Amino acid sequence: MTTDPIADYLTRVRNAAAAGHRVVEVPASNLKKEITKILFDQGFILSYKFEDEQGPQGTIKIALKYDKLTKDPVIKKIQRISKPGLRKYAGANEMPRVLNGLGIAIVSTSAGVMTGKQATGQNVGGEVLCYVY
Repeated sequence: MTTDPIADYLTRVRNAAAAGHRVVEVPASNLKKEITKILFDQGFILSYKFEDEQGPQGTIKIALKYDKLTKDPVIKKIQRISKPGLRKYAGANEMPRVLNGLGIAIVSTSAGVMTGKQATGQNVGGEVLCYVY
């Protein structure tokens, strides 16, 4: 049992990308599904599939994306920001800019899980889950 399932999810994706795997499988939860959808919408992963048959919670299969020429993973760095021991919150006016706008911050708000730019556009703040670039 992991005490921080989001950190476990991010670590599995990070390790699979570093090892050059095409597909990574992670245990599912609603928050992880939303993070996966954001990664797909922003172009960091190739595709995903939610499988509910296996076990009580199901799994998420994520197809990782690599550069065609250099074979480097598209996800250069994926970093957990808000941890269970130290939560990090940001208001709508102080949303962090990741890599001067080239990366994304994934934020859990009262309006759902979204990127930092979307949260600023909707004028909502929340917990900064992770940075991806």
